[in-house]
Parts: sequence; structure tokens; C-alpha cells
Amino acid sequence: MAGKNKENQHPSGTAARKRQRDEDSDPNGTAARKRQRDEDSDPSGTAARKRQRDEDSDPEETALSLGPRKKGAKQDSLVHHGRHFGRTVRTFTNFHVLLREGVLREEQMSINEAEIEELDEMDQREQKIFRQLMKICPFLSDRLFSLKRVDEDITHAADLLTKGASGARSDDIKSLKSAVIDWITPAGGVLSPAIQRNVKTGRGFFHDMTGKYLCPTDYDWNDATIREQLKSKQLVVTGLQWPMFLYANLKCDEEKMWDGLLRSKILVQAYKHIFTSPSSVDGGSRATRSGNAQIHGMKTVTVPSLAYIATLVRFSLSEHNTFCRNDPQADSERFYNGLIDFLEEEEEKQQVSELLEWWNK
Repeated sequence: MAGKNKENQHPSGTAARKRQRDEDSDPNGTAARKRQRDEDSDPSGTAARKRQRDEDSDPEETALSLGPRKKGAKQDSLVHHGRHFGRTVRTFTNFHVLLREGVLREEQMSINEAEIEELDEMDQREQKIFRQLMKICPFLSDRLFSLKRVDEDITHAADLLTKGASGARSDDIKSLKSAVIDWITPAGGVLSPAIQRNVKTGRGFFHDMTGKYLCPTDYDWNDATIREQLKSKQLVVTGLQWPMFLYANLKCDEEKMWDGLLRSKILVQAYKHIFTSPSSVDGGSRATRSGNAQIHGMKTVTVPSLAYIATLVRFSLSEHNTFCRNDPQADSERFYNGLIDFLEEEEEKQQVSELLEWWNK
């Protein structure tokens, strides 16, 4: 699904908008230093909106942020669909809130003969996600909108969907944890020191190779002082900072932030590994079973699926052992949501269209 890399010129303001959005969200001053360094290099606004979205993000329970963990229920087809939804629509979803509020809004809109465009911005966003879920598993409507429906029906469905999305993440992380080591090892060479495929110790900024991939685009990994500060956590990296592996050839020109963005080799490898088959990464023998994309009839790459893969690669390269949504060190949820927010900005629509065209070739 990936094509040959092209140089893309971004519309005015990508770096500036990203810069402003990050500035107030980082208590360690990372974004502020980045802003001072970059403010003359890009005259207009993508980073500004990116920063503002992040600093206004609400940690309270919503459909697009997970609440307390719930024990899974007995498996049925909703678990299967929950896996696909988590990979391709939203991975950090509170299904209990999404279903409860989604049903309520649909019923109210029906009574009031209202359109979704009449909802406020956040409600519109969540309702569109709810409708995407209904499209993935239309039979769910019978459960949710039945005249005999009780609260337990919504809870049961939410439990199953949660189990599916969580299970997919766990399986994919387990698989990628080993695979990424192969992908970052130089052809015909070895990693020094060696990294165990099934152990996270020694990854992250503690290893020159994983550190090179994870180094934020606003730092220079070749600077020994920077390397030491990242390793010792004098410089604390947050989910608002983009790692170098998002860019083709691990090179980022902050004056042309779209050049090579989300077109790196490791992202292509990881995407194929999860959605096609592990054997497809290196053009190996034909897979003995259908990949996730084929199983679910997935024909094209989506923005959320790219953000999902980027988030899992970022975690797999890190030293963190447990993928925890509220871990402030890994900051995976903020990274994932921030990347999706950026890619769904109206101002980035043309660049995103070209990006998806590149992936879908």
C-alpha cells in the first residue's frame, strides 16, 4: 500500500502552527525552546493549532479518551469488529461513553429532526465516530436501538468492543516488539550493543540506534550533550514531540515539515506487518493466512491507521515495558491523539490527500 517517496511542499504555516500548539503543553520547556529556534523559519500556523488543541485537551471521561478499565465479556463478533475499529478508527476509545452518548444523540436528533451539523464541534466529532462504528458492525444497531433495550445491553456491547480493541493492541505490540529490532539492524551488520528481541531493557535513548529513531525532530542526536541529556532525562520528551522515525530517511527539514512526513521505511514495514502479513514486509513467501486488512475488507490506508502504527512503533522502540494509556513517560495517548488532530486539520487537507495517495499506490 506504500509508494515511492515524493517531495511535498507544505502549505504556509505547518511548522508555525505545530510550534505554538506544543509550547504551553510541555512543563519542561521543550516546546518553548523549539519555538524560539524556529519562529523565523516558518511564517504561518499549523503548529499553532496543534499546540492549542493539545493545551485545551480535557482529561475527563469522553468517548475518545479511556476511562477506568473494564473486565471483558464473553467473546462474540463484536470483539472481532472491536479489533478492526481500534486499529483503523480510534484505538483510545471509551466504548461505554461512545455507545451511551451516541445512542442518546441519535434519538434526540430524530425527535428534533436535527442534523449532525447542528451539534457542537466535540459532539459532532464523537457522533461521526459512533456512526463509523455502526458502519463497521451495522447489526449493532438492532441491539442499541431496540425498544426492549436495557442498560446492560449497552454495557455488554461496550465490554466486547473494548476487549477487541485492547486485544488487538496487545497482540500488535507483542509482534512489533521483536520485528522492529530486525528493521533497525543495518543490512549485513549487527547492533552494538545487541538488543534482545523480546526484552525492552536497553532500548529508547539508552541505545544509539533506537535513540536515533526516537530523537525528537527538534533535537540533534549527533550532539553528545543532547544524547546524554535525553538518556538521563534532563530533557523529558512528551507526546507532543514528533520522533525522527516519522520522516523518510530519518531527516526532517523544519522549514518544510511535510517533506517525507509519515513516509519512512520503518512505518511502511510496520504497516505491512500488521495489516498485510509479516512475510509481506520483505517480499517473502506468500502468507498462509489472510492479513488483517483482507479479513476486514480494508482497501485503503486511513489517517487513524497511520497514527496507530506510528504510536506502536514509537512504543516498541522505547524502553517502556507496559503499554499504559496514562503513563506520563511514554505519553502514548497524547502522541496518538495529537497526530490524528494534526492530520485531520482542514488546513492540512491537501497534504494529507497527497500522503494517502502515496500510501495507497
